[in-house]
Amino acid sequence: MTPDEFNKTATQVQLDIFEQYFDDLNQQLRVPQADYDYTDRQVNLDDQISTFKCLGDCGPQAGYFELPSQDNFTNNTIVYNDNPQSGQFAFYRIGTLTWEDNTLTYPIEIERLQRKDFYEIQKSEYTLPSEDFPVYLYENKQIRVLPNVITDDVKATFIRKPLNVKWAFTVGGQGQYIYDPSSNSQNFELESNEQVNVILRILQYSGIIIRDPQIIQAASAEIQQNEVNKKS
Repeated sequence: MTPDEFNKTATQVQLDIFEQYFDDLNQQLRVPQADYDYTDRQVNLDDQISTFKCLGDCGPQAGYFELPSQDNFTNNTIVYNDNPQSGQFAFYRIGTLTWEDNTLTYPIEIERLQRKDFYEIQKSEYTLPSEDFPVYLYENKQIRVLPNVITDDVKATFIRKPLNVKWAFTVGGQGQYIYDPSSNSQNFELESNEQVNVILRILQYSGIIIRDPQIIQAASAEIQQNEVNKKS
């Protein structure tokens, strides 16, 4: 496996594990949890995701708000593609919106609605959105907030994608690959307890690359067994 193949494989493995967190969390939210320190699976999964949590200001435009362009925690720029550069994060999923006008005693959460509900709620004076109970519609990377008096000071929590893994290298005199940590190398951003999972998944993809079905089968069986153990 060449360094380029490893970088692509490692990035895909990290993204696979990262995206699995949300499916696992959705499943655990429907299951009673143990009320003991370190054993609550919902809390543990949220800890795994916490590395990727961000907060940003939504830019006001004519009739809508834009998604955040900067993470307020790190000051990194937010991009909306899969190839963030140095000092950038790739947007993944929107979280909670709040209105934080300086005249307010505390932030007010803005409720997300689907298009049908967003229209229906405006048809009756009894259900009209208010400054105390605002709502929003999120489509095509645009955020439309009601009531219309909310024109600024909207913030959004959101999840970013993990940074692409990069094993940087130089080529030695014999054509060998030599690790070069000074050339913008990027390690995995997953927690260290994912080490076994990462190794097995890389082995699985490696078996595909070199077309070795025995490696694929062995790695796949071990991954499946680990998943069963985690959820049983």
